[in-house]
Amino acid sequence: MQLLLRNIRQLVTVRSDGKPFLAGKEMRDPGILERVSVLIEGDTISAIGPAASFDQSLGDDATVLDASTYVALPGFVDSHTHMVFAGSRENEFAMRAKGKTYREIAAGGGGILSTVKATRSASKKELKKLASKRLDAMMKHGTTTVEIKSGYGLDEESEIKMLEAINELAEEHFMTIMPTFLGAHALPPEFVHNRQAYIDLLCERMLPYIAKRKLARFCDVFCEENYFTAQEAAHILEKGLALGLKPKLHADEFKSIGGTPVAAALQAVSVDHLEHVDEAGLQSLLKGNTVAVLLPGVSFFLRNPYAPARRLIDAGIPVAIASDFNPGSCMAFSMPLMMTIACTQMGMTPEEAIVATTLNGAAALGVSDTLGSIEVGKQADIMLYDVPNYRFLAYHFGVNHVAKVIKRGVLLEFP
Repeated sequence: MQLLLRNIRQLVTVRSDGKPFLAGKEMRDPGILERVSVLIEGDTISAIGPAASFDQSLGDDATVLDASTYVALPGFVDSHTHMVFAGSRENEFAMRAKGKTYREIAAGGGGILSTVKATRSASKKELKKLASKRLDAMMKHGTTTVEIKSGYGLDEESEIKMLEAINELAEEHFMTIMPTFLGAHALPPEFVHNRQAYIDLLCERMLPYIAKRKLARFCDVFCEENYFTAQEAAHILEKGLALGLKPKLHADEFKSIGGTPVAAALQAVSVDHLEHVDEAGLQSLLKGNTVAVLLPGVSFFLRNPYAPARRLIDAGIPVAIASDFNPGSCMAFSMPLMMTIACTQMGMTPEEAIVATTLNGAAALGVSDTLGSIEVGKQADIMLYDVPNYRFLAYHFGVNHVAKVIKRGVLLEFP
């Protein structure tokens, strides 16, 4: 099966030239080409060049799409979400509007544990139905690859239920889905006075079972004051790593307590949040290839400080942007919106924001060898936008500019 995207007005390749990510000044060059065509064979990009160069190589059953009015980008890679959940927390949104903080609400019984209660009560079928609708909407807005965490179960039965739902969705939906085990998201109510017993449950029962069934690719921990310490995070991640689960880490969201150096020391695929990363954390990231995943929607939604994107990029640390879509701290999944916030509030350029939401997002999931850019040999995940140029995406915010969705070489149709 062949699909030719003919005479694209502007092609944003985000070419990597074999590198796992772009960093520093490299993020300012997303590889712009004008008036070129892309030939897709099966699910793979087979050639990029002038339209006339493909005339002899097209089969009789090839599909040719006139893309002369479109701007083409790689599908967005959202490397940090919590999108399998039940219930909603608009009441907490109203409480924050009246001045309460996220941590005050959590201390009063809201926050993560509020969603835990609703998610525990929901069946796997219900969770899948809710998530499938969200996946459809995400893809319509340009996202073609998403990481999904567990962490709203916090007991064996519910965490496994969540991971099973995530894996079944990965089999059934067109979206590329990467599952992450986040059993260490918070202490469940039944272990609030015996945290070590819960950590033992995670390490001695849940992690081995999850690894044996291959229910997760990554292990994550919420390393934060009043949640899990840096030492506890290291212990849990080391156990997961020994079982074949690559480490990721929530760190430095509200306070720096040593999580980022733990992530760097374990060569975590990513360390996420970093709103309060300190100099020791920054220096630790300079020594490896851990991707710094920034979540601008969270700071916007909670009115919290923003991660120091400029400082990280200028230091040469690979930076990605993700949505952190979840019911409590960022009820939004639009990656163009995250780009807008990154540009207006974090000092990133539109070019850096595009790299951060595509190639570097794929690097934060360890899949940038096949996803995140439009290059020969890579999977054909391509979005066509009805905009005059690529900078328009972040500039004209609050609007969905997607015109065509191509996933694994298939031109998708949505109702």
